[in-house]
Amino acid sequence: MTTQQFLVSSWSWDGAAVVFSALAMLAYVWRFGVNGRMWYLLAAVGAFLLSRISPLNTLAAGYLFSAHMLEHILLLLIVPALALMSLPRQVSLPWGRSLPAHSLMAWLAGVSAMWLWHARPLCNAAVSSRVVSALQIGSLLVLGAIFWRPILAPRETERMSPPGAVFYLFSACVACSVLGILITFSPVKVCPIYLQPPNDNRAVLELIQVGWGITPEKDQQIGGLLMWVPMCLVYLSAIVAQLARWFAQPLAGPQPAERGSS
Repeated sequence: MTTQQFLVSSWSWDGAAVVFSALAMLAYVWRFGVNGRMWYLLAAVGAFLLSRISPLNTLAAGYLFSAHMLEHILLLLIVPALALMSLPRQVSLPWGRSLPAHSLMAWLAGVSAMWLWHARPLCNAAVSSRVVSALQIGSLLVLGAIFWRPILAPRETERMSPPGAVFYLFSACVACSVLGILITFSPVKVCPIYLQPPNDNRAVLELIQVGWGITPEKDQQIGGLLMWVPMCLVYLSAIVAQLARWFAQPLAGPQPAERGSS
């Protein structure tokens, strides 16, 4: 099997993912109508389906830990962020009146999701069990939305201030970088189930090991680097956007005194 043959033949049908995507789009149109921000939702649906029915999902289903990691990045960071960005500006979300306290909870939700699902028992179960896999997908989407809510809420008044948002994102980047570094350089297999890939498709296994030259050790290193570098680039891109938002705010200066009439 060549890489091109794999990319063409390894698409899988996930009825639940397709139905969920269709319902999400129908609900959006019913609630908000067709508008200019709907493109963000279409991008979110595209990223979600990429993680569920494309060859990426085939690789993540027991062959490559690095593909599994890429799915996590899509489900935790990309899909929820795009979904929130699709909401019209007039939409009000919960937590508007108690943002500081809830921002800490949101930060913990987003960071802990990545750490917890890479604990050995949970990582193995998410690959071997359809029920745990569905639970993982749902939790990543929900916790990702909670994480992005203080940053990407539709209403400006319900977002964190730019300085607070920069610290929020930078600290999340550091937390995930630490996990990425640990995975990259750990001599212990983070998700041992990938040491015994499925034998039902020897052509895929041969392509990975011989054609691409990816060993289990290299696979884990690639997975750690994906969390360490590309994942942090998502946070850094959001930080740049927050800095631009900060600099665009008008400076509050002293108001000129009114002159009295002579």
